Amino acid sequence: MGRAYFKDAFMLIRKLLFTAMFCIAANAHALSANEAKAIASGEPDARIEALNKAVATADDKTAAFLQALNDDAVKFEGDKVFVIKDGKGFDPVTGAEVPVPESAEDVMNNNRMHGELESAMAALKLFSKDAKVRAEAVKSLQSETDDTKLPLIEKAFAAEQDAKIKVALGLVRAAVLLNSPDTAKRLEAAKLLADSTTTNAKTALIERIKVESAPDVKSALQNSLRTVEASLAWGDKLGAVFSGISLGSILLLVALGLAITYGLMGVINMAHGELMMIGAYATYVVQGLFQKYLPGMFDWYLLVSVPVAFLASALVGAALERSVIRFLYGRPLETLLATWGISLMLQQLVRTIFGAQNVGVENPSWMSGGIQLMGNLQLPWNRIIIIAFAVAVLLGMGWLIGKTRLGLFVRGVTQNRPIASCMGVNTARIDTYAFALGSGIAGLAGCALSQVGNVGPDLGQGYIVDSFMVVVLGGVGQLAGTVYAAMGLGVLNKLLEGFTGAVLAKIAVLVFIIIFIQKRPQGIFAMKGRSAEA
Repeated sequence: MGRAYFKDAFMLIRKLLFTAMFCIAANAHALSANEAKAIASGEPDARIEALNKAVATADDKTAAFLQALNDDAVKFEGDKVFVIKDGKGFDPVTGAEVPVPESAEDVMNNNRMHGELESAMAALKLFSKDAKVRAEAVKSLQSETDDTKLPLIEKAFAAEQDAKIKVALGLVRAAVLLNSPDTAKRLEAAKLLADSTTTNAKTALIERIKVESAPDVKSALQNSLRTVEASLAWGDKLGAVFSGISLGSILLLVALGLAITYGLMGVINMAHGELMMIGAYATYVVQGLFQKYLPGMFDWYLLVSVPVAFLASALVGAALERSVIRFLYGRPLETLLATWGISLMLQQLVRTIFGAQNVGVENPSWMSGGIQLMGNLQLPWNRIIIIAFAVAVLLGMGWLIGKTRLGLFVRGVTQNRPIASCMGVNTARIDTYAFALGSGIAGLAGCALSQVGNVGPDLGQGYIVDSFMVVVLGGVGQLAGTVYAAMGLGVLNKLLEGFTGAVLAKIAVLVFIIIFIQKRPQGIFAMKGRSAEA
């Protein structure tokens, strides 16, 4: 019995000692009053040194204190530090509410200190339970080269379970190790950075090569730099192609309406850009209505804007056709001058209603962000969705023209108006429907454009010439030619911009179109029929 008693007592004492040691260790990592004071006041270098020491063994209270510092919500008086929240003061160590003396001074953070605080908070987020938060933290640390955060990065790297995040964090770790005094670690870092596809890695390698003294490490750095530069070059090329496809999709949306009004009906509508502008402003109005009356459903405003933009531009187009265009069929010069005057009137009307300044149209949350394919290549969701939207509009228009009764009438009136009239087709009504359809598609183009830039009275002027070139280059009245021309011009323009700049690229594309039309006046696809040129 005595032996059992002493055994139980020994086990109890050991358990108590273990608990006490655990508590001491835990408290050793907690934020202390001295640390809070050192981070909040003093010279910038001393504050940054104290910050890095605190981050290396940080807890939740440290993270909250750093966030308050970055938000400029901290005061100090003597040895006391106060976190200000909702007009009240709180102790950063205990979290208890404390009175704030009137003589307490605001903590002043310059840009350097704000940068260090943001870097420190990003490092602390490496231990978040949310994988998205950890991924964002790794992304924000990609330019980190300060070896004071290496212990924290090493700890996070060892604990990371997500394979994709671990690879990205490993590259951050390698960039930090480049500044290590250990030659073996620098050599390891140089080899690891060969797998990086970020401009930050390229910059870190270049800077290290300048000061590196070890021949084997310098050789490894140069090899990694060549590999990274090759990867970045591919990212730039793929980015240019994607930008070209994105531009081409916008040109396609703009040109699809002209493919009807000019390609099928032969009307040179210089007000086509203003019909796009009306669609963009219709989107802006719907956005404002949702912000005022349905703020909880704001993310869905764009789905309502699409039909509203189509109807607004289609109605204006129908009114334009019935009041002006129908008297000018077969007179291209008069049509051009009349629609140019109407375009000026529409611009002035918009300036009178909405003002001369551009207005902003916000992206819904589901169009924010993008897909990160490489370090220097991100595909924005708004561009991807606009490309998909252009494809959907193209397919819908192809089905409408090729498979529906209205499309049959439009094609019949376009090909032979007298015979269509003899067959009982109301050609005047079909003209109105066709012009309204082309105008409505211009409104859809304006709705799409509102998601990639500001909306203003001059919105359509930047696209009207390009859209006419697309229709002429593709072949008048040919939807397939419009697609090829839009995508081809978009990609060609973006690829040339990388070599010549935006202005010279525009000139080069225009020269190419002139030469092409001289050699093949009917465009990429010729209209089938006896009158088509070979």
